Amino acid sequence: MKIVVHIEDAQRWQNALASAFPDAQVITSDAPSEERINADYLAVWKPSESLLREQTQLKAIINLGAGVDYLLHTPGLPGNVPIVKLRDAGMGELMADYVRYGVLHFQRSFDRYRAQQPKAHWLTHEVPDKADWPVGILGLGAIGTHVAQALSHDGFPVLGWSRSPKQIDGVSCYYGEQGLADVLRQSKTLVTLLPDTTATRGLINAERLALLPDGASLINPGRGTLLDHDALLEALGDNGHLRGALLDVFPEEPLSEQSPLWQQPNVIITPHMSAPTPLNEAIDQVIDTLRAFEAGEKVATINRQEGY
Repeated sequence: MKIVVHIEDAQRWQNALASAFPDAQVITSDAPSEERINADYLAVWKPSESLLREQTQLKAIINLGAGVDYLLHTPGLPGNVPIVKLRDAGMGELMADYVRYGVLHFQRSFDRYRAQQPKAHWLTHEVPDKADWPVGILGLGAIGTHVAQALSHDGFPVLGWSRSPKQIDGVSCYYGEQGLADVLRQSKTLVTLLPDTTATRGLINAERLALLPDGASLINPGRGTLLDHDALLEALGDNGHLRGALLDVFPEEPLSEQSPLWQQPNVIITPHMSAPTPLNEAIDQVIDTLRAFEAGEKVATINRQEGY
């Protein structure tokens, strides 16, 4: 078995996989091309076109992250090779913490206290009951489900939306176009955790933002392409109805210094840090995946059209 690793911390991945598979040849993408060819598996994050094109006998490509949009849009991606992505691998709890912070930021009025501080304005605000603060979660994959259940456990009513029907303990699940509208109309805070697909790009546009209640907030740690940022700025402006937003992802990263989002007082910007991949958990998941492939067991692969 030959495994080629391509990621920033490739040496650590190489050492871990070589230890787990002592009879395998595990090399990094820095090796000469004649050594890289004829690999059985690629374990990669944002691989180059040339790395993909030179492979002719792959059994699978393992994407070393939860988001596969970069890989799916890379020229040279073989059309008939199964793709496996990391599913949670410890990212769910990190994402849940990020979303918790965002929900509490608005539910406990930290945005208002921050705005008061430069004015030396001493004023307390009522704390709404968590039961009166519905949180909408768009996207109920492994990470979205983890976040939804964590917030439900915290005492928030959680409205989950997916493209097809789902059942999750403690979560009111919706699906389809009407279900999306129902979630938007009820959400005091909306969280977007959908993948980047042709169906989700620009999904949260002016029309759908208008469905959110007055004073609602938005958290996007999913994909930057989900939001129409011009529409968001309009909804957050002086004449808009949204209270604020916490944004971690953008269509182009890093976010341009000229973006008006930087100057928007009711927007918090973070640099795509909501849920970094915990390395040990990710390595263990990849090792289990490789063992399953080699044993001929069924492995969950992504739907290339849906992106998950």
